[in-house]
Amino acid sequence: MSVVNSTDNCHFPLSSCHVSFFFPGSHDSFTYWVDVQAPVGPDQKAYVVYLATIFRNVAKKVMVKWSMTQVQKVWGQLDAGIRYFDLRVSSKPSESGNEIYFIHGLFGHKVRDGLTEINSFLNRHRKEVVFLDFNHHYAMEAEHHAYLISLIQEVFRGKLCLVCVVEDITLNYLWDKNYQVLVFYHHPAAEGCPYLWPGNRIPAPWANTIDPIKLIKFLDTTLRERAKQGTFHVSQAILTPNANLVARGLVWGLRNYLVERNLPTIMTWVEAQRPGVDGVNIVTSDFVDLTDFANIVIRLNNLGCYIFHP
Repeated sequence: MSVVNSTDNCHFPLSSCHVSFFFPGSHDSFTYWVDVQAPVGPDQKAYVVYLATIFRNVAKKVMVKWSMTQVQKVWGQLDAGIRYFDLRVSSKPSESGNEIYFIHGLFGHKVRDGLTEINSFLNRHRKEVVFLDFNHHYAMEAEHHAYLISLIQEVFRGKLCLVCVVEDITLNYLWDKNYQVLVFYHHPAAEGCPYLWPGNRIPAPWANTIDPIKLIKFLDTTLRERAKQGTFHVSQAILTPNANLVARGLVWGLRNYLVERNLPTIMTWVEAQRPGVDGVNIVTSDFVDLTDFANIVIRLNNLGCYIFHP
């Protein structure tokens, strides 16, 4: 897969090797800004909503520290080489109309604005390809899904890669058809839509742990067990805080209390990976700005001959 860096001259070589491409993604990609004035999102447990109602701005300030998993804006992520975007979306139950927002505890930007920004990047870089993974939907009825699906088509139009056999997706295939966007939609509303890939074509096993050693074991195990054909595969190289950890690191937040101290262990694992039938295909990280994450992943593709093939 060709990935352009900020100098617009870093491209991966193409070949005919039938192995997977290894490329970088961001976890909860659009959490670099959240709206502290809006109500707590419907993705939160009832007790969190209750505490936010009682303690208001104080509770939301804590939520910001633990809800934001990125600080780099989408254009910065794209320029750095991020090509997979993890998207969680929701309507605002208190708001009329069908507008959809990014969400992770607190509401973020409108989805329309985020997709438009990605499309602007793709217009400037015609050989770039991105994966958009809509994997969580909250407070969304049929009309919300219809709005979002229509929005995706409206923004990207002919750039949308039609659903096909995964093994057919190579760079030459995408370039020949002028496809630049693969959209995955984890909801039955996408059934029958020719440009929305079903969620089961891109599994992303979740370790759900605060322990970096357990995370590494989980990543290794799920790579060994990944499907050899028919799907892409996301390795979520992320740690997930629990309530006890949040209580202990209340004033510090996710970045300072959990991610920074454990990132060396995670990046050591990333740097040891290789693309291939049994190797890593997509890897995601929190706070992709903390290290040279994207370029580290990109460079690993130069260790052999690869095509964009899961």
